[in-house]
Amino acid sequence: MYPPMHASLQRAPQTRARGPLSFPAPSGTMVAPMHAYTPSEIAHVLLALACLLLAAHGMGFVFSHFRQPRVIGEICGGLLLGPTVMGALLPIDLTRRIFPPWGPTPQVLGVIYQLGLLLLMFCSGAEIRGSSRGGETRSIAWIAALGTCLPFLLGMGFLGMVDVGPYLGTAQNETAFLLIFAAAIAVTSIPVISRIFMDLGVLETPFARVVLGAAVIEDILLYVVIAVAVSFVREERGDSLGLPQLLGLHGGLPSHLYHTFATLAFFAVAMWLGPRLYRRVLGLRFNLLHRASPIAFQLVFMMLLTGACVFLGIHEMFGAFVAGMAVAAAGEADRVAARESIKSFAFAFFVPVYFAIVGFRLNLHRAFDPWFFLLFFGFACAAKAISVYAGARAAKETHHAAVNFAVAMNARGGPGIVLASTAFDARIISEPFYAVLILLAILTSLLAGSWLERMVRSGRPLR
Repeated sequence: MYPPMHASLQRAPQTRARGPLSFPAPSGTMVAPMHAYTPSEIAHVLLALACLLLAAHGMGFVFSHFRQPRVIGEICGGLLLGPTVMGALLPIDLTRRIFPPWGPTPQVLGVIYQLGLLLLMFCSGAEIRGSSRGGETRSIAWIAALGTCLPFLLGMGFLGMVDVGPYLGTAQNETAFLLIFAAAIAVTSIPVISRIFMDLGVLETPFARVVLGAAVIEDILLYVVIAVAVSFVREERGDSLGLPQLLGLHGGLPSHLYHTFATLAFFAVAMWLGPRLYRRVLGLRFNLLHRASPIAFQLVFMMLLTGACVFLGIHEMFGAFVAGMAVAAAGEADRVAARESIKSFAFAFFVPVYFAIVGFRLNLHRAFDPWFFLLFFGFACAAKAISVYAGARAAKETHHAAVNFAVAMNARGGPGIVLASTAFDARIISEPFYAVLILLAILTSLLAGSWLERMVRSGRPLR
């Protein structure tokens, strides 16, 4: 629950259709009007949203009260409502009554789920900063290089020793699966680790700056990998639009090379021209949209970059992420205030619903292999920890600091969850592997928070 659903417009007779709006088509016929939902359908949608928000914010508050990542609580809130808990303990009819798999409820929740992902990526891009001070750049470079490349390569090697059949999605694209599998080993979460540092009061320390500086590089590379992997699948499935369709790309090496180059080129061009273009349009005398609402102007900018990604055959999530980075790079106080307003509402409504649906979709009774999870969890944590430790030691960090870096950068949190949900929606991975990746993100975030809190309580400096 609930995959993105796209309603198709159908032609209707020239009679007045049910609903408040209908628009004349060029041919003189009428296009299907906006559907007017019945009171019962509206009640179902509102009840489902209310339950998701209540569970997400309620469990998020509980987790944050105990100094655990709020995002993990939001996922657990959805888990309680889904087939893992409520569906197993209560009559199945109750779950289906609240979240019916028919009618407008799955469609509306699917749209909110997609908007939640885009807004999450926009806010994540806007939060990325690469600040460092003297003596920290070397550590950031070594930890980012070894802590990203080594786990990625180790993940590729590990994949050759397991039977991927049960974990490959219906797209049956082994190249895309390989990229997602290896990225899941290498990912680090900026939002989760930032929140942990904030709660512990160490956000402005050299240790936190090194971790976040390396995590910025990792997250950018991660989202490039996700965009490329999803593009491979869409191309072979015939879901591509825009330029790939015009070029006649339908999978294979030429398609893979195009999508890899297009994603990297889009990122480079958008980061070079995006802030300049944003500032230039902002200063136009006839920019009535910004004068009316700076918030709306930023959202439209995000939508346009997202649309450009869709035209190029790149996952729309990447466009929102780059848009956030470009808006943040443009600076100035009024833009920061507008961005914070977007973030406030997104994290009050869209993002918690997104994470709650991520948890709702988990079915640990039907689609979970505990033995494979333990094997994968142990390998992923060890590969990441050893790689980060080696990078820290290469940068002349002490053994104590290197251990702390290794534990902190094992927190996969939000990016790990986005990786899992995006790959699952694209049918790159199966439901059992989706469950494994979500649990990996949850447990590594909890372990990192507990370890760092223990270190801070002991009074020893982290670095």
